Amino acid sequence: MSSVAGLTRANVLASEIEQQILAREFKPGELIGTIDSLRARSGFARSTVAEAIRLLADRGLAEIRPGRGGGLFATAAGPMVRIRHTLLTVTDAPASVAEAVAVREALEVLIDTDAAEHRTTTDVTDIKRLLARLTAAAAKGRTPFLLANWDLHERIAQISPNQTASALYLSMTRFVREHAVAATTDDDPAAAASWLRIRVEIHTELVDAIIEGDTKRVKRAVDKHAGLLTE
Repeated sequence: MSSVAGLTRANVLASEIEQQILAREFKPGELIGTIDSLRARSGFARSTVAEAIRLLADRGLAEIRPGRGGGLFATAAGPMVRIRHTLLTVTDAPASVAEAVAVREALEVLIDTDAAEHRTTTDVTDIKRLLARLTAAAAKGRTPFLLANWDLHERIAQISPNQTASALYLSMTRFVREHAVAATTDDDPAAAASWLRIRVEIHTELVDAIIEGDTKRVKRAVDKHAGLLTE
């Protein structure tokens, strides 16, 4: 995972491992690594790796087991929350996760129209890059797509000059993210692939509208986004 502006090295490493856990590269209960093996793999300092491990443990995605044979282990799957077409496995607090998603949905049009009115050249460059990452992630499945989706929406929220709305939107997104383990679907593979393709099209439309500064077009894209909302 590429570094994102404002993230520390520990956050970058934690995000990389988070993607691996959510993509099920590590099964529940499987060893992810020790501080020494993760340090050798990442090239980061021991203190950076220790901080990344703490972040993952705080998010409920991994647990630290001390002693001989210990290390960082992926956690077992938790309860599931149905959010429209997606089943989101969470570590705990499923009702609170669903509530956080609802708050985000209510703020979406304000956040996105603000972005269209206040985007800078740097903002445009960043959201184009994150849209490209989202498009690539869709080919890998629903969980990688969801991670890339959160990255894109968080960056869009950072454009808004409405600090209260932006802070609330970001806190709700991060709450969901910290509790998420994986995203699945009970659709057949063909339907799931079609759903991801449509989601990419909707996000492309949203980003294009923000870049153009067309608030009416943004609102139409948000309506389409809400109609298939899974995040």
